[in-house]
Amino acid sequence: MNGDLKKEKKLEIEYQGKRYLRIPIKTDVITKDDKITEVTKKFVLNLLNKGDLVFISEKAVAITQGRAFPVKDIKARPLAVFLSKYVTKTSAGIGLGIPETMEMALRECGVVRILFAAAVSFVTKLFGRKGDFYRIAGTKASSIDGPTQNTLPPYNSYVVLGPACPDETAREISAVIGAPVAIVDLNDLGGKILGKSHKTIDERDILGILRDNPLGQSREQTPIGIIREIR
Repeated sequence: MNGDLKKEKKLEIEYQGKRYLRIPIKTDVITKDDKITEVTKKFVLNLLNKGDLVFISEKAVAITQGRAFPVKDIKARPLAVFLSKYVTKTSAGIGLGIPETMEMALRECGVVRILFAAAVSFVTKLFGRKGDFYRIAGTKASSIDGPTQNTLPPYNSYVVLGPACPDETAREISAVIGAPVAIVDLNDLGGKILGKSHKTIDERDILGILRDNPLGQSREQTPIGIIREIR
C-alpha cells in the first residue's frame, strides 16, 4: 500500500448529520518534474474505496505545472515594493505582503487590476470593511503562496502561484484514478475549491468537511487526501 495516514489532526468529523473520515496521504516531495496524475495514482489508487472523493492541495498541482519560483529569482519592481507594504498579513500566511509575491500578482493579474483593487481596498478600509482587495484582484491573486518558515523545503523559499486550468486538471486526475477529484486551497482560517472534476461536487459540503484543514499547514508532506463517508 502506497501512502501514510497523518495522525496529528483529528481524522473524523461530523457534517450535516453524517460522519466522514479524512485521510491525508503522505507522498514524496513533489517537484516540477512530476506529473500530478502519476503522483496521485501512485499514492492514492490502492487506498480508494467506492464513494471516496480525492482532494489535492493547489500548491502540489501548481508545482508540477512549473508555477513555483525561487524568491531569489524574482525581481520586484518598485510598484510591487510599495504595494506590499500595505497588505494585511494573517496567521495563514504572508499572502502578497512581500515584494516578491506582489510582483507575481502584478504579472498574473495585470497592473491595472491590482491598482484598482488596492485603491478600492484603501477606501473601504477607512469604513472598517476588509477583504475587498482579494475580492477584486481575484483568485489568481489570492492563490499565490509566499515563502514561510514552516513550509516543506525547498518551497520555504519559493513563491507558488495558483494552478493553471484547475477544472481540467481535476478531470484528468479523476479519469486516471476513477474517483471524483477536488483541487483545494486550504489554510487554518478557511479555504476554497479551485477546481473539481464533476459539476455535481458540492463545494460548500467539501469545505464544510475540510473546515479544520486536515492536510495541515506546515511540513506534514501530505498534499493529497481522501474524504470517505462513515456508514
